[in-house]
Formats: sequence, C-alpha cells, structure tokens
Amino acid sequence: MKKVVASTCAAAMAALALSACTPAELTDEGTSGAAGMSGESDSQGITYSLWDPNQKPAYEKCAADFTEKTGIKVTIDQKGWDDYWQNLSVAISSGTAPDVITNHVAHYPELASKGALEDLKPYIDKAQIDMSQYTGDLASLWDYDGKTFGIPQDWDTIALVYNAKDVEDAGIDPESLKDLDWNPQDGGSFGKLIAHLTIDENGVRGDEADFDKTKVATYGWGLESGGGVVGQGPWSWLALSNGFQYLDKNPFGTQYQMNDPKLIEALTWWQKQIEAGYVTPLEQAGNLGLEPMMEQNKAALIPDGSWRINTWANSEAGDFKFAPLPKGPEGRKTIINGIAPSIMASSTHKDQAFQWVQYLTSEDCQSVIAKEAVVFPSITSQSEAAAKAHEANGVDVSAYIDITKDPSSLSYYPITFKADEINSEADTVIEQIERGSVDPAEALPKLNDTINGILADQ
Repeated sequence: MKKVVASTCAAAMAALALSACTPAELTDEGTSGAAGMSGESDSQGITYSLWDPNQKPAYEKCAADFTEKTGIKVTIDQKGWDDYWQNLSVAISSGTAPDVITNHVAHYPELASKGALEDLKPYIDKAQIDMSQYTGDLASLWDYDGKTFGIPQDWDTIALVYNAKDVEDAGIDPESLKDLDWNPQDGGSFGKLIAHLTIDENGVRGDEADFDKTKVATYGWGLESGGGVVGQGPWSWLALSNGFQYLDKNPFGTQYQMNDPKLIEALTWWQKQIEAGYVTPLEQAGNLGLEPMMEQNKAALIPDGSWRINTWANSEAGDFKFAPLPKGPEGRKTIINGIAPSIMASSTHKDQAFQWVQYLTSEDCQSVIAKEAVVFPSITSQSEAAAKAHEANGVDVSAYIDITKDPSSLSYYPITFKADEINSEADTVIEQIERGSVDPAEALPKLNDTINGILADQ
C-alpha cells in the first residue's frame, strides 16, 4: 500500500475531473471480472476497488465467503496507486464509479466535501458497530462535519528494515538494534550505526579514516525519494521523535507547522548524513527504488512501512529483518495510518454496499486477512493474530506492532484539504533539501507559508 500522495494529475481529485489526464493514460490491468474501474454493477452485485495487488487474493477470499453468506456478488477491481486515483476521478465524472472504494485519508476530505461519498454514520448507528474495537484512534480519522466516511480496515506503522548479513559483517549484535537512540546533535547510536554500515569501494567504513564518500559501495541508510509534506517513511519518525507536530490540530487543522525548529533540526541532521555519504544520494535513490536498492546491497538499512513486510520477508535476494525505530528526545514515534472502505454517493446499491463494508471491517473478514498476513487488520485482536501468523512463518514483526501498544508513540497521518497541491509543493522543497541545494532553516519556513496559503484558499 503506497502511502505517498501522487503528484500526477494532482488537481484532478480536488476538482473531481480529469481535464489534465486523458483516458489513453489509463489501463485496466488487474481487473477481476468484467466491470473494471467503471464500477457499473448489476442488480445482483456490487463493485469494490483497491490498489494493492498483494491484498487482492485475500480480499477475493473474503468476497467469496460474503457472497456465500449473503448472495451478493462482489466484483473486485485492482489498479496501481496512480492509476487508481486517476481512474476514480474519471469514473466519478462519468457517473460510473464503483459502489465501494478503498479510501485514503489524504484523499477522502476532497471527495467528502464534493458530495462524492455516502455518510456511513446512519448505517453504523443502525448496525450498532463498536467503533472502539479498532486500533488506536483510527476510527476518528474518518469523521468530518458530523458525518463518517469510512470504517477502519487496516493500519500501518514504520520500522527499520536491515540486511542481516551487513549487520553481521559489521560486527553488530542484532539485539542492539532494538534499543537505538537518536538526537539532532550527534545522531546518537543510530547515527553511529549508519556510518559504520556504510562501506566504500575500498572496503573502508564510514566511521574509519580514509573513507571515500564519492565511491560508496553500500550506504548505511537507503533513501526513499518523495514523501511530500508527510515524509512517512523517509523522515517523519525523526522529526516526530524530536517533538515536531505537522498541524495545529489533526484531523482538519488550519495551519501546518513546517517552520517548527524541531523539524528544521531533524531535516538539517538528515541532510548532513546525505552530504557525509552515509545516505543514498537522491540521483541513485530515484533511479533504484527501495527494493532494488536493498536487494542489490546498495543500502544496508531503510525505514519502511508494514504494508511491505512480505516484500522483505519473502525476498530471495537477501535475508532482511526488522528492528524498531530509534528513540528520539521525545521517545520512539511513528505515523500510524490506515485505509477504510467508503461507499460512493452515486451507488444504486447502498444497502448491499454497506453489508460489504460491514463485512470487510468485521472479525469474519479480518480473521481471513490476519491468516494471510498481508496487512495488520484494524481490529486489535486480529492484528495480533496477523503477527502470530508472521511468527509462524519465521518472521518477527514486533517492531511494527509493539509500538501501537503505547498511544504516546503514535502520530496520526495529517489530514487536510488540498493534500495533492500541498504535497506537490512539499516534494519540490524536500528534494532540494535532499540534494543539499537549500538550507532547511530557510526553505522550510518558506514552504510553510506557501502550503498554509494553499490551505487557507478554500
């Protein structure tokens, strides 16, 4: 589940139109059944769309069970992240949207404000769904203007992914990775770790004399390019653990706080690690991507989301394991985010659609998802079951799940309107910071003024 808001055709979602994109750019790859993203459903069934191909087989099992129990057929349509939102915009404009969509907190505010989503609160109240059964405060993220536009379906956090051989070769005890610390002054034990894991082409480590940062063979820390205003994988956990908060309130804050000295400290330190040669340069990172970067041993360690656990656990190119994020001055912090099913206002099968939404977010379906161990289901007991399923497969995912047991460690994905425009502006500035072409102390306050201007212009 890719969490970075796409900049391609960014304004399309806000306007619920695709004047900048043409149908020729859209594909129907991954469609299950004949409906495609058009979502047109007949009297016997509904359509459900999602973007993650790894999750599709598990939800097909849920759909089969749901149909057996209710007689309602579910046609599942899957497209990659970028195509997913572009095609949805086309479908909304043409009146052929699916009945139920997999929704993201960065996109639902615009959809809800334009009247494209059905209010689920009356259905939830009638069905007497216990919204407290879901992990953390995920349920509250989907409330806007007295209405509810989603029920938590899963959640994700960030942890460190590391190459076990690189750690062993560096003479580092893997157990020590469970108690790393970080600060923006000297980097703490995490800063020492990434320097030591970095090796140049002559076999010299980053913390040794004669290290050549212009000829690095393996970087200690692999850079994920992009990330927008959130930086979920690349840097959010650094800034949050230093005391930074994105908004004056969340959800639906009115002011970003990208001029916060705590954020400036964190990204200044991050920039210095890139300049020192311990972090993959943007030029290489953008061309490689995280998976090739790690599998080709261009990097020894990366922060990554729990939605990619199986990518690393099942890799045949290396032995990858997981470790908790380092503790910063304010403790260990992660963004926790989650998707939710939403019913489209245009659906002509709303009662059947809600039956599917209720099923997706119930023990019946989430127990299936837990056994498949593709994501952490939103119901707390089922996320624990998913962790046990991973454990049975020899995969320790405690770095992702243990942090959710401490509410003070959780920061919720910032939710505002105009997320696409804001992320587009932020992408440009964060890339400049990664390249070392701007000083975070000067660039971030300017960015803050820009994005708050966008946010105010509603």
